[in-house]
Amino acid sequence: MVINEELLAARKKVSSKRPRFIRQESWRYDRLAENWRKPKGKDNKMRKQKAGVPALVKVGYRGPRVARGLHPSGYTDNVVYNVADLAGLDPKKDAIRMARTVGTRKRKAIVEQAAKMGLKVLNAGKLAPKKEKEEAKA
Repeated sequence: MVINEELLAARKKVSSKRPRFIRQESWRYDRLAENWRKPKGKDNKMRKQKAGVPALVKVGYRGPRVARGLHPSGYTDNVVYNVADLAGLDPKKDAIRMARTVGTRKRKAIVEQAAKMGLKVLNAGKLAPKKEKEEAKA
């Protein structure tokens, strides 16, 4: 189930017009990865924004403010460390992601409580509540 479809569509529209930011001269040397690094050289053509060179990362390429922090499902992503962190979350707009440092015992408790509250757990994995086969047949 996807919520906030109009916000996700607006974010996708802005993202489609955004250039692909690549590291300077990564096309020239195999040893340089394409992941973004800010150009810092004195006479660097990319830093000076000369025509014919790739675009720099700038704040103007940012996505819509209301769509920032949304999970692709449309829910807002909330990191949870314990059961108490679930208090105050709205099942209609919030989803939870358990922190990587949370152990198995707390994970089970968090998933149980989230199921009772009707919250979506983004990284439940094997702990996700099983759906009854009988309900599917009925």
